[in-house]
Amino acid sequence: MSAAAVPAAERMDWFADLIADQLVPTAISSESRDSFWAEATALDLGRVQVSTFDFSPLRSTRTAAHVRRGDPEQYQLGLVTHGSMSLVQNRSDSGPFSGDMVLWDTSRPMDSDTVPGADGLIRGVTLSFPKDAMPLRGARVERLLAQRIPGGYGMGAILAQYLRSLTAHAPDCGPAELERIGAVALDLVGTCLAGRLGDEGAAAAPARETALLARIDAFVDHNLGDPRLTPAAVAARHGISLRRLQLLLRDRGESPAARIRQLRLERCRADLADPGLLGRPVRAVAGRWGFTDPSVFSRAFRDAYGTSPTEYRREAVREAAVRRISGARGGRPPGE
Repeated sequence: MSAAAVPAAERMDWFADLIADQLVPTAISSESRDSFWAEATALDLGRVQVSTFDFSPLRSTRTAAHVRRGDPEQYQLGLVTHGSMSLVQNRSDSGPFSGDMVLWDTSRPMDSDTVPGADGLIRGVTLSFPKDAMPLRGARVERLLAQRIPGGYGMGAILAQYLRSLTAHAPDCGPAELERIGAVALDLVGTCLAGRLGDEGAAAAPARETALLARIDAFVDHNLGDPRLTPAAVAARHGISLRRLQLLLRDRGESPAARIRQLRLERCRADLADPGLLGRPVRAVAGRWGFTDPSVFSRAFRDAYGTSPTEYRREAVREAAVRRISGARGGRPPGE
């Protein structure tokens, strides 16, 4: 949804209605009313909804009257990806934050303010979910309202990365997959918030398991180029036995060794298909992603993709060249 088709004088009112529909009724004001701009998307993930927003700087106030007028009885978690925001609720003030997250309660009044990035816009992601979906209850959650949740390290970084990935990839998923994605999002939120309270045990067992898998995935992804990355090393890094790691991944239909090998092969395949890396020998591509034996890499690549690394690179580069030529021709208007 974009304000492009809305007259400039009506865009703020349009955006206020959109916010009321997707999140909650609020009063918004802006010094840039005549040049106000906004875009938004929304995606249902079962009990969870994820929304993205791009908008000009504004101030938002939700009063007790707004709460009485419309309250979905939700918690909403906002991640600011560009520009900055501050939020006040329940006598707490987040202060300005960017790249981080904050939690608010739709049943309470609140105020927020924003500062745009260099392009004059604020961008963010909001996850909305019913209060009864939160594994934490009552006064424990109150302690977290309007408290900045750092998105640059630890469980907060994993949650923030997951929210970003939702906006990029979830629209390509089917209904059943979307519900599973929403359930994972809830588990990660519960584990992250429990950690902020200093009590990871407050999260339900499935949530802790989901969070552990997310940490394992992030660790493996970050260390694929290290030849010392083995299932035993992954298990040791996360304080679990190799058997526990195997059981965790078995539920996803994977084994630790196969998971590492698959991800390394995918990275190698992407590099081999990149025309900008033609000058890098195949063995160097393999070594970059943790394959120390070229013959082992070649066999694994052929088993996975039905062709040798060299043949795959040759064909991928040829197809890319054909697409560029076809695209250039197709971009010309008829008759030119």
